[in-house]
Amino acid sequence: MLTVIYQLYLKSYEGNSVDGITSNVSVLSEKLLQVSDENAKTVKDERGEYYLVIYNNNYVGRIIEGCNAVSVIILFVSFIVAFSTTIKPTLLYVLAGSVLIYVLNILRIGFIIMILNKFPEQEHIIHGVVFPLIIYGIVFLLWFLWIYKFYKYASEETK
Repeated sequence: MLTVIYQLYLKSYEGNSVDGITSNVSVLSEKLLQVSDENAKTVKDERGEYYLVIYNNNYVGRIIEGCNAVSVIILFVSFIVAFSTTIKPTLLYVLAGSVLIYVLNILRIGFIIMILNKFPEQEHIIHGVVFPLIIYGIVFLLWFLWIYKFYKYASEETK
């Protein structure tokens, strides 16, 4: 259901326009990168489909819709809801976990850009292996924490 809602949201941005969540991720990533390079910037490409990332006066990469972590958040939320018991703890955990994933994603983008600026030949390893392992590893740990600390039925079996 969340995926369908997200796809409908994306369809509203069809026609050479970056969706609002990806735009926000780009702005926040730019602010983070400016901590180490005041000239760092993200610029919408001429067709308006993604953001180019300029760091240390070099084009280092681009931020596309897939970089906004929404699909990871949907995966996280779906698991938590599937193993929910009461509404308040579930909503609080979903909210806290989603914010954590969103913030970690901004940090992930910043670190990827900084590392790729120095080691562009390592793009596949850095972008395709290391950082997905980290972000999905954190989601797995959040799931694990939910099951063993907050999920009522698992807690009762371990007593």
